[in-house]
Amino acid sequence: MGDWLKGKVAVVTGAGGGIGRHVVLALAAEGAKVVVNDLGGSATGVGSSTRAADVVVEEVKKAGGQAASNYDSVTSMEGGERIIKTALDAFGRLDILVTCAGILRDRMLFNMEEAEWDAVLNTHLKGTFACVKPASVLFRQQRSGRIITFTSTSGLYGNVGQANYSSAKAAIYGFTKVIALDLGRYGVTANCISPMAGTRMTLTEEYKAAAARRKPGARPNTGIDMDMEKLDPADVAPPVVYLASDQAANVNGQVLYVAGPQIAVVAHPRPVRSIYKPGVWTVDELVHVAPQMLTFGLVNPAPPVESKPEGAKV
Repeated sequence: MGDWLKGKVAVVTGAGGGIGRHVVLALAAEGAKVVVNDLGGSATGVGSSTRAADVVVEEVKKAGGQAASNYDSVTSMEGGERIIKTALDAFGRLDILVTCAGILRDRMLFNMEEAEWDAVLNTHLKGTFACVKPASVLFRQQRSGRIITFTSTSGLYGNVGQANYSSAKAAIYGFTKVIALDLGRYGVTANCISPMAGTRMTLTEEYKAAAARRKPGARPNTGIDMDMEKLDPADVAPPVVYLASDQAANVNGQVLYVAGPQIAVVAHPRPVRSIYKPGVWTVDELVHVAPQMLTFGLVNPAPPVESKPEGAKV
């Protein structure tokens, strides 16, 4: 047991397994008292159970730490408020909020149903807001606090078949930037983790099938040359603990990409090439100038595929 977080109280949502569980164990190992929130549903958000949260709480207690369970859904404001209240009721304060809760309902955009969109956005995006909002009131009053949210490479770069998930994760990135600006003056920091790790949400049957079809040496189009299967979710926890500690008091509004042994600060969006002229550009001017001075070298991430004639074998 360490003491980097001695005397601190943390809430971790979606903490009954995967990355969330490892975050809880790491926070507790550094002296924090932790509220373990998990609805106990499937990776698609179906069902509920108290077992997921309770098992992790018992792990913490057996290791000599202190933890309390919470089973509320993050998808309602009332649920978020109860999650935060659990920390106050059990341990008398709150210092750290980590929002790991999430589900997947992948489908190609042209087949995605409204319910699939809503379920994922409600869990990831609204679920983050529902917990951050009541926590922000406390943090502003006590003029201290650490908020760590979770985005994804899917949110930063996009991913096939994940319009709902990518949108939610991209929005969480933007939301975290706003939290940092709104609360920074009160001594509160908000940062985002973009993890790559093998969990039940990432090692899906679809992913395994795609990996089996992958040519030797090829990787998914994420910009990361690593096998998901080999990335331990436990590796994501130490950077979270660091961001939650007083040693990271000057780190605010940042995104840390974490994949196994690699931790990187993600660059903020910025102009990489521009053109200028006095006055407003006309379409005729852009048609001639843009390909030469602005859009040259850009690569289409999904170029058109020649359609097969009807009846042709695929």
